[in-house]
Amino acid sequence: MPAGTPAAPATAPVAAPLPAAPAVTAAPIPANAPPAGARRMEDFRNQRQQTTEGGRTIIREPGRVIIKDPNGQAFVRHNDIDRFRYGARDVRVSRDGNDTRTVVVRPDGSQIITINDDRGGLLRRIRRDRDGREIVIIDNRRHGGPGFGAGLAAGMVAGAIGGYFVSLPPPVLHIPQDRYIVEADGAPPDLIYDTLVAPPVDRLERAYSLDEIRYSPSVRQRMPSIDLDTINFETGSWDIPPDQAAKLQVLADGMNRAIQRNPQTVFLIEGHTDAVGNDVDNLSLSDRRAEAAATLLTQQFGVPAENLTAQGYGEQYLKVQTDGAERRNRRVTIRNITPLLNGGEANAAPR
Repeated sequence: MPAGTPAAPATAPVAAPLPAAPAVTAAPIPANAPPAGARRMEDFRNQRQQTTEGGRTIIREPGRVIIKDPNGQAFVRHNDIDRFRYGARDVRVSRDGNDTRTVVVRPDGSQIITINDDRGGLLRRIRRDRDGREIVIIDNRRHGGPGFGAGLAAGMVAGAIGGYFVSLPPPVLHIPQDRYIVEADGAPPDLIYDTLVAPPVDRLERAYSLDEIRYSPSVRQRMPSIDLDTINFETGSWDIPPDQAAKLQVLADGMNRAIQRNPQTVFLIEGHTDAVGNDVDNLSLSDRRAEAAATLLTQQFGVPAENLTAQGYGEQYLKVQTDGAERRNRRVTIRNITPLLNGGEANAAPR
């Protein structure tokens, strides 16, 4: 596989479900307002609280939960709904039995409805226009919930652990490596778009939940990706300077075109760092950079926020194997995960 391709850990992580992401704040945020709170990693270190739960190390900091497994794999969780609040007219959070329902109302009256289970796992995300028409962006309930793979009988789904981790063999590539991981720098717009709507590179056994996709590298391997390593963040910061924002234009154009073609399209925005510094810092930093890129794609280029999900991976998937500073490792990766969510039906008709 090409350098930088996610690789499954040698041993499986702890089987227990991951801790829930931080709860959403039920308040709109003015459009284009800078995020409140600390803006550099050094400001978070004194606010972290570390515990041990079920053999895992759990680190909580403002806006993030970081989980470290004994096998060396690490995960970070945040709440995507926080990003939807920018420019919203209202945010409503209510309980529906054991589930939590969050409705983000936009100025035009349209709504983004997110339903989570009692552990914070995403059940459903819906866009409802002001006339009441609905498009289901993500629906885990039709498969049995966020961890539907883990609930099946042993042997039916290989490697489903804890409702979030799946172990699959590496895919067999039938496309050139430079079409499997496309370098955004200098890539023509048609190649960017073709990569953003490309089918899986190997057969999919089933549909996967969002958490299974986020936290299972062997599942993400099934989709081609685009690497953007030309945005220069300041050390320890996730702010994207104005002179760097324009580098997202071609990507945003391709993403908007893909969403127009299929309104259910979901893109995963991945953040990666080099191996310099603290691994916990790098995991949090990469997640915040991925979220900053997703926010910018929405605020400056009009990519619908509900069609994006962000996730950081820190230094776990280096493109260049070095412990030193390396720009190519400090990158944002974008891939279309729609086929993974629906089992290969990349162009399923809106519901």
